Amino acid sequence: MGSDAVFVGSIPEFYDHYLVPLIFATYAEELAARVAKLEPGSVLEIAAGTGVATRATVRALPEAVEVVATDLNQAMLDQAEAIGTARPVHWRQADALALPFAAASFDVVCCQFGAMFFPDKDRAFAQARRVLRPGGTWLFSVWDRIEHNEFADVVTTTLAGLYPDDPPQFLARTPHGYSDLETISHHLATAGFENPPRCETVSARSRAASAEAVAIAYCQGTPLRAEIEERPGPTLAAATAACTEAIAERFGHGPVDGKIQAHLVTVDR
Repeated sequence: MGSDAVFVGSIPEFYDHYLVPLIFATYAEELAARVAKLEPGSVLEIAAGTGVATRATVRALPEAVEVVATDLNQAMLDQAEAIGTARPVHWRQADALALPFAAASFDVVCCQFGAMFFPDKDRAFAQARRVLRPGGTWLFSVWDRIEHNEFADVVTTTLAGLYPDDPPQFLARTPHGYSDLETISHHLATAGFENPPRCETVSARSRAASAEAVAIAYCQGTPLRAEIEERPGPTLAAATAACTEAIAERFGHGPVDGKIQAHLVTVDR
């Protein structure tokens, strides 16, 4: 699963241009609002990607609040810095399994749609707990099952038809592969969190100007791209075109609108 967390080459640019407005922007506002309600003095964001949740959090918090944003992939942070934020943010490359911060350094640690990529959930959650001050909060979001996320489901089904001998399963395996709330609660407890988590399932709408924009977002703006490119058979362009056609057939040939659904998990140290 190591390659599932690698966002390099042209992926960060496609990710930010297509995928961020499609599925991430709405939940970034949700996450930022919850962080702001906690009235923290300092915030650490893990797996910040190209900074969509970072920008929303900065807008929601007073200027005096310190915000540190990290990601495993320097290419994603470079894209985030190039876009910029409303006020200075400390950007830092960091592994969620070995955070380079002292114990009890932050009031809130947050993460938007990154926990699914952690190869060792117990260790990552323990690191989040370690850098939290007593009484601090670990707040993160994960996608619900793929069948509750319509565009991703159509893309995965379409690609399975194109590559029947070895279907690309990145979307089902990783982004939508960590949705069981009992499993998440178990990992949090194993990591040392004694308080029970508060879990909220939030549905929203995913909108794009065209079916093609959705197909490009998933096929070229995520590690799904590498899975497609490494397989014999249809090219990346042909796979993207097939997904475009499938999405258009189901959702229309103009602007498209599909359901997305995620879990927001909050636990206090």
